[in-house]
Order: sequence, then C-alpha cells, then structure tokens
Amino acid sequence: MRETLGGSTAVAAEYFQSYSVVGLLALVGVLFVGVAFGAGRLLRPVVPTPEKLLTYECGVDPVGEGWAHTQVRYYVYAFLYVIFAVDSIFLFPWATVFAAPGYGATTLVEMFIFLGFLAVGLLYAYKKGVLAWT
Repeated sequence: MRETLGGSTAVAAEYFQSYSVVGLLALVGVLFVGVAFGAGRLLRPVVPTPEKLLTYECGVDPVGEGWAHTQVRYYVYAFLYVIFAVDSIFLFPWATVFAAPGYGATTLVEMFIFLGFLAVGLLYAYKKGVLAWT
C-alpha cells in the first residue's frame, strides 16, 4: 500500500511539474509584456498639442462627424470567408486519416457529411441574397 501511494505521489509530482513549466512560461510572458509597456511609458516623450489630439485619417483633415456609415455586406463577406476558410482547414487532417489503413470508407462518409453541411450553409447564404453583390 505504501508503494502505491509513493508511486502515485511521484506521478502526481511529475504531472504538476509539467504544468509548472507552462505556468512559469506564462508568467515570464506576462512580465515581458508588462516590462515592455512600462519601459514605453517611461521612455516616450509626452508633448500633447492640439494637432495631436485631432482625429487622423489617411492624411486628410477630419470634416464632419466622427461616425461614418459602413456597409454591413462587407462584414458578411468577411464572415463567410472566415467560416469557409476555417472549415477548409479540417480537410487537411482528413486527408491524412483517409490514407491510414482501415479508415477509408468511414472518413469518406464523414467528409461528405461535413461537405454537405458546408453546402447547406452556402445554399442558405445564397437564398438569403448574401452573395449578391450590389
């Protein structure tokens, strides 16, 4: 009984030691960012002028309100791109599993189901008129 407890204690210590390395690395990362921001705040010149407090947009002096009306369709296209780009990433691991012996038929069916979901999403976007460029 004593050996089992001693063995499990050693396994637990090794387990938490691997997490302590991750925690130490996270702490070093946070300290690095904190030191970088602190050094930037201490070393930068602070000379506020009225020109520096103006809104700056591509070298053009601001005219009118600060709010601009943006077309939402650009965001929809970007959203659709992200969805299909992320989904297409899943095709690469599928290709490696498909080549493994014994997984061919199963992964082929799973991939067609996955591609079916993508096709339904694309058809839905088409039916809603999202893909019509106006």
